[in-house]
Amino acid sequence: MNRPDQVSAAAASNRAKAFAYLERLTAGPLGHFIDGEATAGEGGQQFDVFDPTTGAVLGQAIAGTQKDIDVAARAAERAFPEWSGTSGPERRELLHAIAAAIESRAEEIAFVESLDTGQPLRFMSKAALRGAENFRFYADRAPDARNGLSIPTETHINYTIRQPIGPVGVITPWNTPFMLSTWKIAPALAAGCTVVHKPAEWSPYSARLLVEIAHEAGLPPGVFNLVNGLGEEAGRALTEHRAIRAVAFVGESKTGSAIMRQGSETLKRVHFELGGKNPVIVFDDADLDRALDAVIFMIYSLNGQRCTSSSRLLVDARIHDEFVARVAERVGRLKVGDPLDPETEVGPLIHSRHLEKVLDYMRIASGEGATISCGGARHGSGGYFIEPTLFSGAAQAMRIAKEEIFGPVLTVIPFHNEADAIAKANAVDYGLAGYLWTSDSGRAHRVAQALEAGMVWVNSENVRHLATPFGGMKASGIGRDGGDYSFDFYMETKNIAVALGDHRIPRLGA
Repeated sequence: MNRPDQVSAAAASNRAKAFAYLERLTAGPLGHFIDGEATAGEGGQQFDVFDPTTGAVLGQAIAGTQKDIDVAARAAERAFPEWSGTSGPERRELLHAIAAAIESRAEEIAFVESLDTGQPLRFMSKAALRGAENFRFYADRAPDARNGLSIPTETHINYTIRQPIGPVGVITPWNTPFMLSTWKIAPALAAGCTVVHKPAEWSPYSARLLVEIAHEAGLPPGVFNLVNGLGEEAGRALTEHRAIRAVAFVGESKTGSAIMRQGSETLKRVHFELGGKNPVIVFDDADLDRALDAVIFMIYSLNGQRCTSSSRLLVDARIHDEFVARVAERVGRLKVGDPLDPETEVGPLIHSRHLEKVLDYMRIASGEGATISCGGARHGSGGYFIEPTLFSGAAQAMRIAKEEIFGPVLTVIPFHNEADAIAKANAVDYGLAGYLWTSDSGRAHRVAQALEAGMVWVNSENVRHLATPFGGMKASGIGRDGGDYSFDFYMETKNIAVALGDHRIPRLGA
């Protein structure tokens, strides 16, 4: 592993470039963007934003207040009639313009996001392009977003239409903030909704780039508003605001429960993409070389801070020792270092608080009797680095096998047959994703259908097709993103029944 304080010439050059891109955003406290304009709002409390690589302060952001949220929500409310009345082709043109603007600033977005989040540049270099793809995908669907069904009877023609629900709140996380913001905001805008966005306080900078890009591309004032702040005040004010008709949230399951409670008074519709403790099941008849690549990629990429990461490796007992030895050998060779170094595979965790949480699981693993086969400690002396870690000798009853760690930590559990694999895979509170490797096509279908997960990949890592539904079961979420499924959340379905003639009407009091 590389030492994080050993900076290559490429990393030093990229770091200088990233700070140059960020300089404008850190010249003063980062404020909000409401009704088409940058604003300090009430200009209240400020909070620090840290560089995960060094632990140094990158800048300050202004914590939005209940009043700031109210101003943003009222702006979205005022803008909604005109934006919802904008034709689908017009919205398509605007969203394509936003996508083109994102693509033109792809390098800036990638460098800012890598510096802000600690995610390796090798992954963030694609973040802007994936964000642009999200906007293009929903731009092309905007003209048909309102389409419904014809449901005729002998006496009536019933037809359905969809209408945008109104102003919506979008609360996004800190792990891949730019891409996940576009994943929520693009379909909302395509549907005709207006948006108030509260990004995660640990990584606010790329969200500011997105809202600026959208307005520079021609989005009308008030359609897309951004308020920085803490969940306890700004987040809660957004989820409780009466003008906000729905809340889309990506983050921890515990926070999702709080948002549901906060929105219940105003009967808000909610869409949650929450935590996961996703299994990858490797049977003895699998292509083990490909399975090994997928196992390593799906937990150690993005620093393990990915909701769909396969953080539990369930291995057929007949190949367990050999396969785990191969995993350990690969984990030991992972390149840990400055995320702006093109060679880095694993960067730092997002924040000191999150680092301490992940490190606490090393103590838990030892206490439960698991073996720390690789890693298990802080990496280097600066920043929020942790060694890529492998727990072996684990059992499904252990906390390390049931709780979401959200770091570069893989827990290995053996299984003895198909039924055992399914039982262990399902023995958690979460149900976001599952992965399985086998050459038996019948087994592939049986196990995939038996897994309690919203998404299952067979003989594959997480390869997303934007038209497919994305979401989880159990504590992993409510609702689905992707394709037309997103419009089911951001739009109301209305049925209209028109009599075809003089059908019989019952007469009372005649």
